[in-house]
Amino acid sequence: MPESRDQWTQFDGCREGMNSRYRCTKFRRKVYILFVMLCGCLCFVLYSFAFTCCAVTPAFSRSARLDYGGNVDAIYDDRLLYKDAHQQQNLRTKRETTLENSLHYRRQRRPQDINEMYSSEDGENPSQYDDDVRQAGDEPAKSQGTTGMLKTTKNATKKLPNAIIIGVKKGGTRALLEFIRLHPDVRAPGPETHFFDRHYNRGLEWYRNQMPPTLEGQITIEKTPSYFITRDVPRRIYNMSKDTKIIIVLRDPVTRAISDYTQTASKRTGMKSFEQLAILDNATGLVDTSWGAIRIGVYAKHLEKWLKYFPLSQFCFVSGEHLISDPAAEMAKVQDFLRLKKVITDKHFFFNVTKGFPCLKKPEGSGNPHCLGKTKGRTHPKVDPKVLRRLKSFYRPFNAKLQQITNQDFGWA
Repeated sequence: MPESRDQWTQFDGCREGMNSRYRCTKFRRKVYILFVMLCGCLCFVLYSFAFTCCAVTPAFSRSARLDYGGNVDAIYDDRLLYKDAHQQQNLRTKRETTLENSLHYRRQRRPQDINEMYSSEDGENPSQYDDDVRQAGDEPAKSQGTTGMLKTTKNATKKLPNAIIIGVKKGGTRALLEFIRLHPDVRAPGPETHFFDRHYNRGLEWYRNQMPPTLEGQITIEKTPSYFITRDVPRRIYNMSKDTKIIIVLRDPVTRAISDYTQTASKRTGMKSFEQLAILDNATGLVDTSWGAIRIGVYAKHLEKWLKYFPLSQFCFVSGEHLISDPAAEMAKVQDFLRLKKVITDKHFFFNVTKGFPCLKKPEGSGNPHCLGKTKGRTHPKVDPKVLRRLKSFYRPFNAKLQQITNQDFGWA
């Protein structure tokens, strides 16, 4: 180490302006080299740190996607992790609750969508039924099961119907179905299935799947009014079950024909008058029996086909007129026929003067009363009295035959 000022000046000659340029340059070079080495070490350390972070983050992200379904943000926020897990738990609980409700049916029937319940009967084409050539065969397609029951849950099963409302169109079948569905021991599909006249080739398994699940002690009822006049339906229902109970709603055939015409005319423009369609020759008064609206009303002829397969004891004949004027009495008869407890009584009905039909009284706490849809209770056209008399005369022998077969006076003769 220098011991005097001159020695220090000599040591730091570059700063003091020494003449030796070589010595100054060598000193500076050493300083620069040392600075560069320090900078290099610092850059190496920073680069190594950055590389380590880049290598770890993707691996951590992959683990996050595997563990949290791709929600990487949840890794950095414990609140998000809790929220995600809580939402998943709620979703699982909701699914389990929905499944539980769909599997376990209560005995009390849930109200159905009124638009669905009035969807089918108004669209029938009666001219196709008696000579149906669209059948796929006399036997149903092979089904997966041979029993009359399809298990759907631990307690509820889908069964083939115990009873079928087979007709007649515009006789009051929809009203009867709505009334009987009030009973807690009755279940019925909303739309008409048309299995035995349109979908027979689909097989009994398909038919059973159209039925609602029922609990032990409940019965299944199906309604398709076109069955009554379709040729092969009696035999096909018999082949399904010879113990099937048959319900028929019958109405004055003249009034029924006018109602049928009114319905069709409401959907078509330019239709001929009722008189023109019903009477072929005004001079002779010849009735056009090829017109479906007329042919349906020949009840005795259609019933004879059914009696070839089922005894009279398996039939219940409901008066369409009495179903309007005294629905409780008719429902009592139907409940007895089905061997049900008499639950549906006069306390369930009130007469709607505007519609001209009985409506179901609303249960406590519910909304408006349950009435038949807008398609029911249409105003009938005025028909020539001569045509009415001619039609009554035409139907009289058939009505008398019906009364003889059923031992029941419907009051039409």
